Amino acid sequence: MRSFATVLMAAVVGTCAHAQAVRTERNISLELASQLASDAMAACAGSGFNVSVAVVDRGGSVRVSQRGDMAGPHTLPSAQQKAFTSASSNATTQSMGERAQAPNGPAYLVHIPGFLLLGGGVPIKVGNELIGAIGVAGAPRGIQDEQCAMTAIEKSREKLKSAEPHA
Repeated sequence: MRSFATVLMAAVVGTCAHAQAVRTERNISLELASQLASDAMAACAGSGFNVSVAVVDRGGSVRVSQRGDMAGPHTLPSAQQKAFTSASSNATTQSMGERAQAPNGPAYLVHIPGFLLLGGGVPIKVGNELIGAIGVAGAPRGIQDEQCAMTAIEKSREKLKSAEPHA
């Protein structure tokens, strides 16, 4: 009986150790990424801005990108970099840029490959869990790019809320 208990305990401990080696993480779906990109484009178009939008997954890989008909060619890579920066840091690019410029702030952030510290990159979350990020580029000011991204996220708030784990 004692050896059975020892074997059983070893099996349970082994199973727990293996379970910690694999993680399950939420990620943005193509459907939601497409909806967010379209909604951000519409929000900016409604304000007369010709922009590009990119949505990346939690790892920073592009899921969707759109360049508006009259948006400059530089706006698409800028939108992608903003989305990547936001997903990588789990923060808005506007706030990161402000912190980097502050006295004694992390000025080194501008040297990270692929980072763009201009407003317009916003994390997309389910609860507190990052599932992706959206980047908008092309409005006259970064804060306006960010507002278009925030408008799109707000429009999908119910979808994001319904994806939250229920206790």
